[in-house]
Amino acid sequence: MASSTTVSSTTTAAGDEGLLLTDEQRELLRQNSMDLLSSSPKSATSSTLLPEHQIKVSTGSRAPAVGLAVRHVRRTHSGKLVRVKKDGAGGKGTWGKLLDTDGASCIDRKDPNYDSGEEPYQLVGTTITTPFDEYKKFVVAIIEEYFSTGAVEVAASDLQDLGYLEYHHYFVKRLISMAMDRHDKEKEMASVLLSALYADVISPDQIRQGFLMLLESADDLALDILDAVDVLALFIARAVVDDILPPAFLTRAKKTLRDSSKGLEAILTAEKSYLSAPHHAEIVERRWGGTTHITVEEVKKKIGDLLSEYIESGDTIEACRCIRELGVAFFHHEVVKRALIVAMENQAAETLIFNLLKEAADEGLITSNQFNKGFARLSESLDDLSLDIPSAKELFQLMIPKATAEGWLDPTSLKSLGMVEQQTDENDEELRRFKEEAVAIIHEYFLSDDIPELIRSLEDLSAPKFNPIFLKKLITLAMDRKNHEKEMASVLLSALHTELFSTEDIVNGFVLLLESAEDTALDVLDASNEIALFLARAVIDDILVPLNLDDISAKLPPNCSGSETVHMAHSLISARHAGERILRCWGGGTGWAVEDAKDKIIKLLEEYETGGVVSEACQCIRDIGMPFFNHEVVKKALVMAMEKKNDRILDLLQESFSEGLITINQMTKGFSRVANELDDLELDIPNAGEKFRSYVEFARKNKWLSASFVYAPTS
Repeated sequence: MASSTTVSSTTTAAGDEGLLLTDEQRELLRQNSMDLLSSSPKSATSSTLLPEHQIKVSTGSRAPAVGLAVRHVRRTHSGKLVRVKKDGAGGKGTWGKLLDTDGASCIDRKDPNYDSGEEPYQLVGTTITTPFDEYKKFVVAIIEEYFSTGAVEVAASDLQDLGYLEYHHYFVKRLISMAMDRHDKEKEMASVLLSALYADVISPDQIRQGFLMLLESADDLALDILDAVDVLALFIARAVVDDILPPAFLTRAKKTLRDSSKGLEAILTAEKSYLSAPHHAEIVERRWGGTTHITVEEVKKKIGDLLSEYIESGDTIEACRCIRELGVAFFHHEVVKRALIVAMENQAAETLIFNLLKEAADEGLITSNQFNKGFARLSESLDDLSLDIPSAKELFQLMIPKATAEGWLDPTSLKSLGMVEQQTDENDEELRRFKEEAVAIIHEYFLSDDIPELIRSLEDLSAPKFNPIFLKKLITLAMDRKNHEKEMASVLLSALHTELFSTEDIVNGFVLLLESAEDTALDVLDASNEIALFLARAVIDDILVPLNLDDISAKLPPNCSGSETVHMAHSLISARHAGERILRCWGGGTGWAVEDAKDKIIKLLEEYETGGVVSEACQCIRDIGMPFFNHEVVKKALVMAMEKKNDRILDLLQESFSEGLITINQMTKGFSRVANELDDLELDIPNAGEKFRSYVEFARKNKWLSASFVYAPTS
């Protein structure tokens, strides 16, 4: 039924038979009334009156309405039908709707029968927190506690327990931004903590992402911190020096930042003011005057001392305590490497060394990643180590199964580090002998500075196919020494290119060097920068041309970090006054600027041409100290002889050649450069071609030129 039905018990006409109900109808009416009481007033009644039991309602003089009424009606004394309120709430003079109360009900809290559960519901707004919000809150607490206690291990443990590895980049940003607004002590502590967390707790990608976020927010930081740019530049330089940021990061970050942003300014400041300065590593490490960090050399010395004390005492617990006190968890691979070398040098101490390494692994003091790095580094230096320990390779091969059996070395990791592949080269006896000889030759050169002797030694080896390997060894050994040896290596490359090495040898040698740059960086923190300088110096010294740098990049494997190093070399070459800056990059006394060297050559030739002594002129050439640039002496001498019409200058070339001051390759190169410029020279010197032909004949007669020199004069 669409609506409930109410039957009035009042009858107006005694003779009205339609108002009499049967017992069955009364029972049905009672049941429907009960249903109405249990249901909502506005809900439809589920029960229905059967059609055969319809209630007849008298309608006065009108025709009776058969069936159930749609609306409630009541009869007035006047006989009019009055429609009542909806849902049977009644009208004037009625009791109202069932269970209705007069007026709006309200809850009185002072009522003895008050029940708080009857209070109406009230929606209260609240902030929904995300896991990232929780992470932010806890991170600040961890950093504050670390600045108070200085406990690196506790901070690392708390961060690991916190979880949310995907948010660690925010920790990097927050740590540095909080330290930037504090004293130098906190800045130093922040750098030390990042180095300790690197790789073991925070991945390298998260470190890079955190620094990138800092650079992007540098403009906001500058509003609160006046020297934000300089401080951020120092943090970046320190991260590069500590080897937790690759130098290539600077190049990538510059591409993502706006030209006018403070972040870009910070990167440029880090590059120019800190990372390019002489002895920049030590300067950057000591800038904040912190006592919580020591240089790489100091760490190596401390590691050597603690291993020596351990061999004497055999106290494993004390040795582990000393390793822990170093506070350089990221550098524990050096402990592994040096410990294994000690075991090779003193085989009686091998058991002690293995006990120490096992204890360090069981305590979690040295991670498996650091063990793998240590073994990998030792594997790479076996050739050099074999010079002092002849059985180094055999001993190393015996150590690997022992370490894996102890459970602190993962053999699958060794394969991923390329140690298996290296065995192929090590089994090549010819290559092994060449490497040993090359290292000895290079060491002797660094002591004697005798380029002709080195060239003779290389010629005696008669192994030109290994020239690229020699170049790689030369630069690798130079990078681990002082600037003087780096300058000597650059000078030697120029001489080798003229005398022995082809351009292809130089290119392939740099490719080998760049492919192993990441491993080299474990020993030489700024290896990428230094290789870029060697590349740029090779271009400035006319060993390579800029196009060769593109050839080197093309030969590198995909995703090789060496590509960024080549890009860095391009940037160095294209900088203003690049020639002079790069020639002086190692601070060497022989690093004349090209223009300075040319001026000196012209002056000594002019002095000799006006009546100078041959021996003094030769000494002046020697004093310039650029044997790789002597082809310029030859070129200038030939041009001056044409201009001055004074063939006396040829006597100087003859004396220089006889003394070995100017080699046959330098002579050939000088003649070739004049031949290439002969067309331009004939504009100023009409008989330049004729004079040059006579000089070539004279040079060939005196055997100045190599057989490779070809000159075909035009008619």
